Amino acid sequence: MDRPEFYRFHQGDRVLPFEAAEYDARLRGLRKIMNDTGVEACVFTSMHNIAYYSGFLYCAFGRPYGLVVTPTESVTISAGIDAAQPWRRCHGDNITYTDWARNNYWRAILSVTGPGKVIGYEGDHLSLVQKALLDEFLKPSESRDIAPATMRQRMHKSPAEIALIRHGAQVADVGGYAIRDAIKEGVREIDVAMAGRDAMELEIAKRFPHAEYRDTWVWFQSGINTDGAHNPVTARKLKRGDILSLNTFPMISGYYTALERTLFVGEVDEASLKIWEANVAAHEYGMSLLKPGASCAQVTEQINAFFAERDLLQYRTFGYGHSFGVLSHYYGREAGLELREDIDTVLEPGMVISMEPMLTIAEGNPGSGGYREHDILVITEDGNENITGYPYGPDFNVVG
Repeated sequence: MDRPEFYRFHQGDRVLPFEAAEYDARLRGLRKIMNDTGVEACVFTSMHNIAYYSGFLYCAFGRPYGLVVTPTESVTISAGIDAAQPWRRCHGDNITYTDWARNNYWRAILSVTGPGKVIGYEGDHLSLVQKALLDEFLKPSESRDIAPATMRQRMHKSPAEIALIRHGAQVADVGGYAIRDAIKEGVREIDVAMAGRDAMELEIAKRFPHAEYRDTWVWFQSGINTDGAHNPVTARKLKRGDILSLNTFPMISGYYTALERTLFVGEVDEASLKIWEANVAAHEYGMSLLKPGASCAQVTEQINAFFAERDLLQYRTFGYGHSFGVLSHYYGREAGLELREDIDTVLEPGMVISMEPMLTIAEGNPGSGGYREHDILVITEDGNENITGYPYGPDFNVVG
């Protein structure tokens, strides 16, 4: 029996999140980066860059996946367990590697790059083990970390990306309203979270009937569980007067969007209302600062001063916002576009960023809990456009 190291298995119709012209434009941008840095072939291994340049979002399950880009080729590298699905969901060529022999993955990559080239790789993703195999099989004349340059490219969204992100923000709103409707005393966090997730998945399927559906989720927190932004859902039952944190996260073809809101069950006490209103005010102030020419650090310092004037800065728990695009809680992040003191990136039209101040008051203190509001904003030529629609603040979000 012939046992090939790799082969091409292409069948079915190709279905991608964007038109071919969108991926061609991204690849042109990448090839300019390659030309400017002297890189002859890029070997991408991360979910976010493979999805950004090819449209294919892999499911690793312990197997390596890749995208090889040269001046003339763009080839995804996938495992035999996925058959032709990677080809149907990618722009460009696809090679399937077999598991008849260890490291056929690297043999497939070598068939595209050839030996002895200047190889671009992702220093923030490629493991030490895989880097050693890259060196062994590809024998590069030089290896260069191209991850920072690709991140900068991804930070600037195309009109097609912004259109998809806009849909995502609207789907997040749908989940938010479903969650609001499900909030009642005695209901478990998990039950409320499922209502929001199910509503979003149905909405995504309605808007994108030819997409793959995966990874949409909700973090719905109550009481002490609101103290952290990323605390998982539990079976805690809601009680009257509980502080709540609504977090809906639709995923559409690798593009993550979010809606985050503070709510209370039935009533809100005076101390909590004071903290909540202060955080809402910071949220509104922060959104007003997001405009072309402002740096992430400058925006951060201005919101810091706003909280400091109200003796609340010590309760801030993380930065005030981040970029949106091809990212998720388990892969990818455009760390160069975050509202933090150590990020000097200047906002430009076409960037998409959140405003999400959060204050956490420890248990045992008046107003205890975590307060967070989150909107998504597109930076325009003269300011920003808020694409989140679900209302924030006490007038709408004391429910149940």
